[in-house]
Amino acid sequence: MTKTARVPRGEARARLLDAARSLVRHKGFAATSVDDLCAAAGVTKGAFFHHFASKEALGVALVDDWTAMTGAMFAAHPYNLKDDPLDRVFAYIDLRRELLGQPLPDFTCVAGTTVQEAYESSPPIREAAERSIRSGFAHVLPHLQAALERHPVQGVTAESLAQQFQVATQGGIILAKALNDPAPARAAFDHLERYLRLLFGRA
Repeated sequence: MTKTARVPRGEARARLLDAARSLVRHKGFAATSVDDLCAAAGVTKGAFFHHFASKEALGVALVDDWTAMTGAMFAAHPYNLKDDPLDRVFAYIDLRRELLGQPLPDFTCVAGTTVQEAYESSPPIREAAERSIRSGFAHVLPHLQAALERHPVQGVTAESLAQQFQVATQGGIILAKALNDPAPARAAFDHLERYLRLLFGRA
């Protein structure tokens, strides 16, 4: 009988998070078992429970890891370097549309997917998802603040606009999943851009 190769020290946790990211996007959090995670990561249950006290603890760690990973990606993207804040906002929308070119499970939001299942049954996961969604606001919030300082619009706040970005992102993903088609997610960003161009008088 062939023995499973031992995972190098320090890799098991990262492997479990990588496996969870993929499995949750494809199957959902509830349908992903600890056995599934261990098999996909190539680790033992002992290794799982060494790093995570429970599946819920893994869920919290997964969402927090997702928040850190996506935050770093958006922070490092060249759209942040454009001089005009409105150009940065539109470039951010372009990036969001570009991400939709991946297979459907690969552009879904881990935090959004997980919180839809666990928002009531797991307060710790819901709180992790809240941190993640608020981090999503922060990707575009400073650019919206700068745009409104340069081009004031009465009755509109940067915070409300940043929230609308998350509405378009998460709502578009849900529609894409339901219809098995990324087109509605792309349309959500198209409508968001048209609204912003009208709002700021940028044809």
